[in-house]
Amino acid sequence: MELDFEQLAPDDRYKILTSTIVPRPIAWVTTLSKNGVGNTAPFSFFNAMSKAPPLLALGLQADSDGSMKDSARNILDTGEFVVNLVPSAAIEAMNLTSIDAPPDIDELALAGLETVASTKVRPRRIAVSPVAFECRLHTPLEVAKNQLVVLGEIVAAHVDDAFILDAEKFYVDTLRLGLVGRMHGGGWYCAPNASSAFQVERPAPFATRANASTLPEQKR
Repeated sequence: MELDFEQLAPDDRYKILTSTIVPRPIAWVTTLSKNGVGNTAPFSFFNAMSKAPPLLALGLQADSDGSMKDSARNILDTGEFVVNLVPSAAIEAMNLTSIDAPPDIDELALAGLETVASTKVRPRRIAVSPVAFECRLHTPLEVAKNQLVVLGEIVAAHVDDAFILDAEKFYVDTLRLGLVGRMHGGGWYCAPNASSAFQVERPAPFATRANASTLPEQKR
């Protein structure tokens, strides 16, 4: 099948991209608004781009109502963000932070996640993440209305000592990190320590959750 991307509808292009470019690493991004409100969200249009300067790229789609996502707005407003990588043990918490919540809701608090102070930027790191990259905004590209491709320069990296094989040679036990990758369709993922791909249902929009009793017990 040959596909003319110049003729395909955006949603159909998205289906092809996300079902073929797999697995994709997940950037679990923490930011702060200009008023100091925390925001956390996962993005799988993400990867490393360069070593000198050390750059990574995030693809931040417009929100479902066509507005700019909170993460994108916060990055533009403050010039700072942290990319946390997602271990298998945190898949449910990561999924919960993908909830469609108002800008004044801190998804980290909603998911009951502990944080650690960053060293060079204001947004905090997610404690359960074995790898985190503190970033400053290098280049923002608004490729469509309210849709950004963000290049971030890594100014500090954190790797849990438990996964360091040789500190002098910077060798990391990559497979033991157990990092989750995004697969295709409605909530499919993979991980090195999983025997096969697995599915996690995306949480209902925040507006449908009347109170904390609707949240999973372990996230309260």
